Amino acid sequence: MVKMKESWQSQFAEHHALEVELPKVETKEIRDRGADSPVWLHFGGGNLYRGMHAEIAQDLIDENELNAGVVVLETFDDEVIDKAYKNYNNNILQVVMSEDGTLHKRLLASTSEAIYANPTNRGSWKRIQQYFESPVLQFATFTITEKGYHLTTTEGKLLPIIEQDMQKGPEEPQHTMSIVVSLLYARFKAGQLPIAMVTTDNFSKNGEKLQNSVLTIAHAWKEKGHVPNKFINYLTDIEKVTFPWSMIDRITPNPSESILKRLTDLGFDDLEIFYTRKGTNVAPFVNTEEIHYLVIEDAFPNGRPNLAKGGVILTDRETVDKIDVMKVTTCLNPLHTALAVFGSILRFDSIAREMRDPELKKLIEKIGYTEGLPVVADPEIISPREFIDEVVNTRLPNPAIPDTPQRIATDTSQKLAIRFGETINKYVLHNDKSAKDLTFIPLVLAGWLRYLLAVDDAGKAFVPSPDPLLDEMQQKLESVKLGESTDNLEKILHPILSNDRIFGIDLYKADIADKVISYFNELIAGPGAVRATLKKYLA
Repeated sequence: MVKMKESWQSQFAEHHALEVELPKVETKEIRDRGADSPVWLHFGGGNLYRGMHAEIAQDLIDENELNAGVVVLETFDDEVIDKAYKNYNNNILQVVMSEDGTLHKRLLASTSEAIYANPTNRGSWKRIQQYFESPVLQFATFTITEKGYHLTTTEGKLLPIIEQDMQKGPEEPQHTMSIVVSLLYARFKAGQLPIAMVTTDNFSKNGEKLQNSVLTIAHAWKEKGHVPNKFINYLTDIEKVTFPWSMIDRITPNPSESILKRLTDLGFDDLEIFYTRKGTNVAPFVNTEEIHYLVIEDAFPNGRPNLAKGGVILTDRETVDKIDVMKVTTCLNPLHTALAVFGSILRFDSIAREMRDPELKKLIEKIGYTEGLPVVADPEIISPREFIDEVVNTRLPNPAIPDTPQRIATDTSQKLAIRFGETINKYVLHNDKSAKDLTFIPLVLAGWLRYLLAVDDAGKAFVPSPDPLLDEMQQKLESVKLGESTDNLEKILHPILSNDRIFGIDLYKADIADKVISYFNELIAGPGAVRATLKKYLA
């Protein structure tokens, strides 16, 4: 029996017997060096880091391109550190799930240390500051989800925690963005040392968003006398601090009970899935897909390892942007959201099973091939059509990926502007096209409104996935009932559909609000109306 809580070196033979790929080099010295003087820090200890970044780091270590392990800084959920990292010596069992059901198991020993990064964790906060004060540190990466960069509400008001951080300054920040700025201030005071701050979160122009959030907080601190103007100059000097753009793509669902059972049956006897008080699902193993991409703007003022040896594509900002826009607005993310919204209403529990549904499969094909591809720029190094082919024919139908529409539906309100708004805007601005020509994107937007009613297509209540705007949106729609006529539907929907913060554009100005209202009216006609509407437009 293999125990993940014991050192892999002491169980070398057992791991081999279970066909676990092990590190190619002895990692103790590398991990010790990383814990003392890391080259690479990572914010966000969740499943994407565990399934992708830790693999890239392990590849680099195995190729003798990285001589210090990664230090993970978790700013949201302290339980993740104790339960998924420290309890298992910071080792990660990566499980790559093939279409044929094969599990490729690999031990990732590339994480040197995992720390809850908050000033309240006084024992570690000084240590984290010292990392940022070290000239050895080259870059930090991020996977904190898109909402982790937001400083304001949908109305543009500062979040209360941000207001508090702005008032108090860099000494005891609480929001992740404030923590980042405070640590950059420590690096500034240590001699204006160079660093690349590389967000690898899954949304367009992510580096720009991180930079804007950092500068917003830094300017507020300067105005209140907490930091000097030279700190602003440091943050805006590309010879000192950069915020490279990136595109990341790897479906990494929450740890799966079915994968846990298969691992236990094979002989792993100390694995479990943890559900933290803050709602994080994490385990000592991570399940993920084979196909993956990470494209990063090559802007590292303090140097970097040869990331290409870890499978990273390094290029210029314009190419990163094209690839990201291709994926996030056309080839994957909008397809995922469409499946999430309608899959939840239709009570699917698997993305792969949705792909066997003729209407849902045709819906995402229409969104991608028919409405998205005509207005997306070709980045050339990755073909948009081939990317969609891969998504539709290989990745989403993969029965081994235990992904659910409910997971993908999380924070949908934060995703619509990028995943659909960008394409709508392109139709608005295109000389030979009109947003009025769109059918299937407006249908998904109407589907999201229908989803917010929290009633499935059979008329039974369900619990929507977490979303920062869920309560607000449901209050706006509280008078809308399934199967009941609503005379003032346009009046109810107007403040939602005109909100360009949600959709990336005022849908009335885009001239598609009426179409969304019409579709929504069909979707709420009564039980079975969602399926009937899908059949009507996708027959």
